Amino acid sequence: MATAQLNRRRLVVAFLAALAAHRAWAIQGQDQKFPDILSVKVRASGSDRFDFDVTVSSPYDTPARYADGFRVTSLSGEPLGERKLVHDHQDEQPFTRDLHGLRIPRSVRQVVVQGRDQRFGYGGKSVEVRLPGR
Repeated sequence: MATAQLNRRRLVVAFLAALAAHRAWAIQGQDQKFPDILSVKVRASGSDRFDFDVTVSSPYDTPARYADGFRVTSLSGEPLGERKLVHDHQDEQPFTRDLHGLRIPRSVRQVVVQGRDQRFGYGGKSVEVRLPGR
């Protein structure tokens, strides 16, 4: 019986810890200024052209303020391409959008993908990705 009681207590403590972590995450998300890039898949689509599938998270997402785009830059910050998003994705979090046929100079081997907030501009968690075949 003592073992069963101990296991129940451990379960309750684990549940309360998970609940506290979830609340902290939710509160933190409300203060988030920029969308985060969660993942990027890139594939070659022709001579010096690449297709990107970008997964974005913007937990504050509302019709009044939302992630309205993402961009691909060189490691030095030179803009290479941008995808504009024209509506909120409130009911689709996180969401994935593509950017196809982006021409990237042969000298570029890695790129950075960064999200854009409608109000605050570019920022948040970005992802560096190596271009396939380079």
